[in-house]
Amino acid sequence: MPNSFIRPLLVSAALFASANIASADGLADFDALADAARGETVFFHAWSGDPTINAYIAWAGEEIEARHGITVEHVRVTDTADVVGIVLAETAAGRDTGGSVDLVWINGENFIALKEAGLLYAPDGEGWADRLPNWAVVDVAGNPSLTTDFTVPVDGLQAPWGTVQFSFYYDSDVLSQTPTNLDGLLEWTRANPGRFTYPQPPNFLGSTFLKLLLAYTIDDRARLAEPLLADEAEDALTPLFAFLDELHPHLWRSGRTFPANQAALRQLYADGEIVIGLANNPAEASGAIARDEFPASTRSFVFDDGMIANSHFVAIPSNANAPEAALVVANFLMSPTAQLRKQDPAVWGDFTVLDVSALDQNIQDGFAALDLGPATLTPTELGPAISEPHTSWLTAIEEMWAARYQGG
Repeated sequence: MPNSFIRPLLVSAALFASANIASADGLADFDALADAARGETVFFHAWSGDPTINAYIAWAGEEIEARHGITVEHVRVTDTADVVGIVLAETAAGRDTGGSVDLVWINGENFIALKEAGLLYAPDGEGWADRLPNWAVVDVAGNPSLTTDFTVPVDGLQAPWGTVQFSFYYDSDVLSQTPTNLDGLLEWTRANPGRFTYPQPPNFLGSTFLKLLLAYTIDDRARLAEPLLADEAEDALTPLFAFLDELHPHLWRSGRTFPANQAALRQLYADGEIVIGLANNPAEASGAIARDEFPASTRSFVFDDGMIANSHFVAIPSNANAPEAALVVANFLMSPTAQLRKQDPAVWGDFTVLDVSALDQNIQDGFAALDLGPATLTPTELGPAISEPHTSWLTAIEEMWAARYQGG
């Protein structure tokens, strides 16, 4: 990490003032908290693998500075686990305040690691996300993944700012009928060898594809909500790896090698080497069409019985240097203005966490007017959402995948 991102251990007088506000009033007087945080800098550690997302974060930073006088520095991240490591290392070294991470884009196992270690900011010893002003319009009733992250209760310790559902994209000029289930995908790859692949785990997109396969091959999907015991892993995952053994010989390069990440997979599709690709964001393909990266004939499809879905969040480490300023940033990221812009495929295309029906009519009209793009399925077309499994399942899958296919 560049030295410019390492902050001194001294905590400013403004921080002490805003901390007192948060402690005394329990976030009740948010305007006073925001005023006290004016002039602070929030070091926002966020994945930077997509230029459109980076541009959106830059826009949000400009808006936050104009509205609240808070500077947002995007610390570009390739793996959120590295950020968790920073927080763990700093606190282990006794750096309980003045930490280098104020806000982190996070979910799943990384959130769980910090929660279990007790290293998430909790003013008054309680969660904060459900006490932010914009929480009032979050779609809690309609989206359980906003309050339960990979089977673990969020408890207000992170604020949602986007929701995604896994999907496939394909070239409709080449493929006229898409697979509707796992057997159909296997049959198609046999008939079209080399035209499909997935990123190598532990890349998040490749790992999510494996979780989708797991949901379809497990004997009882309800088992995925519970931890996977080590002595049960081999038997529980046998059907998954039996399917992969059948699938791999028909993949790009006969499954002997895999694209490294999302960008590499997209390039294979753009170059016409593969016909079917994978997306975590339902609007990804439409955005790529708009940027002339994908053929205009690109469309999307899902399996009939559902696809993996989850929400993503921002969290504040317990040793953050500017936690109250980070609260202001998190609140803005949940705002109707920020959420509307983010769902625009020309900007990002990330689906909102808000209950649109609860918003002002002009914002509702704005959402209704969004052109989701030719390759974006509507929420109805996306079909059922399959919940993320307990993180222990993914850990076991990635370890067994590496040992089986990479000699790891």
